[in-house]
Amino acid sequence: MKLKIAVLPGDGIGPEITEQAVKMLKSIADRFDHDFHFEKASVGATAIDQFNNPLPEATLDLCKESDAVLFGAIGHPKYDNDPSAKIRPEQGLLRLRKELGLFANIRPVTTYSKLIDLSPLRRERIEGVDMVIYRELTGGIYFGEKSLNEEDTSATDVCTYSVMEIERITHLAFKAAQKRRKKLTLVDKANVLETSRLWRKTVTAIAKEYSDVQLDFLFVDNAAMQMILNPKQFDVILTENLFGDILSDEASVISGSIGLLASASVGKKNALFEPIHGSYPEATGKGIANPLAAILSAAMLLDHFHLTEEAKAIRDAVEISINLNICTQDINNEYHYSTEKVGDFLDGLISEVDNSFINNENLNLGQMTII
Repeated sequence: MKLKIAVLPGDGIGPEITEQAVKMLKSIADRFDHDFHFEKASVGATAIDQFNNPLPEATLDLCKESDAVLFGAIGHPKYDNDPSAKIRPEQGLLRLRKELGLFANIRPVTTYSKLIDLSPLRRERIEGVDMVIYRELTGGIYFGEKSLNEEDTSATDVCTYSVMEIERITHLAFKAAQKRRKKLTLVDKANVLETSRLWRKTVTAIAKEYSDVQLDFLFVDNAAMQMILNPKQFDVILTENLFGDILSDEASVISGSIGLLASASVGKKNALFEPIHGSYPEATGKGIANPLAAILSAAMLLDHFHLTEEAKAIRDAVEISINLNICTQDINNEYHYSTEKVGDFLDGLISEVDNSFINNENLNLGQMTII
């Protein structure tokens, strides 16, 4: 397969982790005889510094012309700590989502048995957790009309949703549920919000087309509690933009490290793949950033193009690295590896079709030369 992939490293640790994700995709291309072409562009704080624009037109054009976008992270303290800043890195990502029509954010949450004890939740609560969150991405309060009075004493953010916006992501979520455990949970606040009542009415109507999928409902406050009390109850979660933003970050603690969670943002034509963590500016250049979320995002990119064997090769390599403790310090604090060394190890696994010889004894004997 031939793919043109726009690479937007962004800010902070974004360039370091994205480099490792690209490394994996190049290794996949070599092993499976694909032709992947990569082209970099600026976004976020880096783009503001260069062009006074968090999403330069050249970057947007590249993304529109590409088959997929591999995204790093955006954000910088000089903007995070200045609420009066008129131009902000996050504006670039929001505009990119809107311009590319990326209406569905997909965030899988799974657990690795080796890492369960890193989670703040008890093992018996999270062992076997396997859920995916479908978050509507281009509507709601983030994109609604905003106003601030002249005295700066009153502000308004309008939340608006249309039936069309709800329908298109709902169908995706139901189709995903059909391939999983056939359960979909709509998270809303229908007891208070008119937009949530529209969500509930629309999703209930669409559910009739997917009779094999069980549909249930949770108010968002209860859902946040249930995410901690009994996360194993969830299969597919469907929700609006703001609620999805909050719940997916809450779910990230289940895995033991936010550095493990990947995401895809898809539309009718375009697709973007990114780790869910931020730019982590304090770690920039120190080689301590966990590249696994970016690498697993690359696996989701391969899934998007139905390259399932290739995506599995990446996920299998990640699982081997975790089982052997070839990880960055957020996972393996006692004897850890750098961002680049973890990437090199995974690259070696993907390049080597037969990984059966890899074990702790070989590692201790130094037979894996890449580490």
